[in-house]
Amino acid sequence: MKEPVIPEGVLTLDRSEQIPLAEQIYRGFRAAVRAGLLTSGTRLPSTRRLAASLSVARNTVNAAYDLLQAEGIISVKAGAAPRVTEDLPPEGSLATLGSPSGSLSLSKRGERMSQNVRGEGWAYGQGALQPGAPALDSFPYEEWARCLRRAARMERSPDLQYQNYSGVPALRAELARHVAAERGVRCQPEQVLVTSSMQASLSLLSLALSEPGDDAWLEEPGYLGARTAFEVAGLNVRPLPVDHFGADAERMPVSCQPPKLIYVTPSHQYPLGNRMPLRRRLSLLEVTSASGAVILEDDYDSEFLFSGRPVAALYGLADEGQVIYLGTFSKSLMPGLRLAYCVVPSKLIEPLEQLMRNMGCAASVQVQLALASFMDSGAYQKHIKHIRRVYEERGTLLVRTLMERLDNRIEVEPPSGNVQVAALFREPVNDIALAVAMQKHGFAVSPLSNCYQMEAGRSGLIIGFADASAEQISEGVERLGTLLDEGGFTPPA
Repeated sequence: MKEPVIPEGVLTLDRSEQIPLAEQIYRGFRAAVRAGLLTSGTRLPSTRRLAASLSVARNTVNAAYDLLQAEGIISVKAGAAPRVTEDLPPEGSLATLGSPSGSLSLSKRGERMSQNVRGEGWAYGQGALQPGAPALDSFPYEEWARCLRRAARMERSPDLQYQNYSGVPALRAELARHVAAERGVRCQPEQVLVTSSMQASLSLLSLALSEPGDDAWLEEPGYLGARTAFEVAGLNVRPLPVDHFGADAERMPVSCQPPKLIYVTPSHQYPLGNRMPLRRRLSLLEVTSASGAVILEDDYDSEFLFSGRPVAALYGLADEGQVIYLGTFSKSLMPGLRLAYCVVPSKLIEPLEQLMRNMGCAASVQVQLALASFMDSGAYQKHIKHIRRVYEERGTLLVRTLMERLDNRIEVEPPSGNVQVAALFREPVNDIALAVAMQKHGFAVSPLSNCYQMEAGRSGLIIGFADASAEQISEGVERLGTLLDEGGFTPPA
């Protein structure tokens, strides 16, 4: 029987390429079959004949044929020439079995979960004066590295297995001691759930404690991460009025249906920085008691109080089950550690632990153990004491520089704590366009108006100072002043 001949153009080998010759032969046959140049049942040359015609080793052809046979593209029988497998479907016919090509799209839930609630102009990338960015130049890298090395040397520890999704016991115990001593939050270590971020905590609790269509109250202006979590959970987000004393639940319309969740930042209201006094806190707890809502108390930067006495956490004033306390290490250490926590009522421990396992939202075990060691050694408190002074100096310098350069064009208060300030413009300014312009010059400020749900939100900029040098503060404020002097940031009609 005459040996079959491969049609011209089916196989073209390029010996200058990095791709092995056997791989090129395999790809060439596969493409020819898919294109219909080689139809089902077509006989192929023997390995000896093909090797000779291509001037390659026979083993090279054997390797290519093995790959084609493994994929079911050809069939090889002893004593017979290889053939293209019978009854292969024509090219493109598989697409008719499922959805038309290109029709893949997100579900409605996927669309909710992937939306950018922070909006246009929000600073995501690196840059000076970024809100929420901690002082990486003051981080105790050597001490932290020692703690990490000790954690990495664990051998056969049960913590390395499929358990402790809600946090390793050593860190939960350290956190329970820490929040009791620093914030008056009395709890058992089992009540502390360790997550990978504040956003993870908010998403977990929103999904666990509410149903789609429930109401959630969010400070106005407020933290966009909380709004994201609520909207992803399908909640109706209602603006909770904020004044110089923080959130004021008594100003909510009587006609509102009772909320399921209330998110507040009492220690330093985000983004304005106001502290909620005791009378306002007690009033909030009364509203909560009457409505049956759960307060999510975000104490994101309570470590940084520059003056005055710290106000007790809401959790310490509330009855069991009224408040869930949330904390993070993104501001006191660094966001890249991916560590946060929440303190929950006893009756929620077991179901939330199971939910964390179901969702797979656990934090790194070795990083948790390193942090437990870091806190136990006293290094964490030493670090907080140091950066508190650093942050106060930088925050004071930023506000003074803003006032000297912009004078009566802005309203800005000296920070009593926090890691950023909100500079509000006295005249109408398109703060989104201004923030984008600042970002183009390397300053990662964000527009204040994005933090409002209502259309009449104040315009301004959220400006970070914790990770800013004196030179960056000076240059950033001067750039801001220059941009405002040049004009072109009038709000759209």
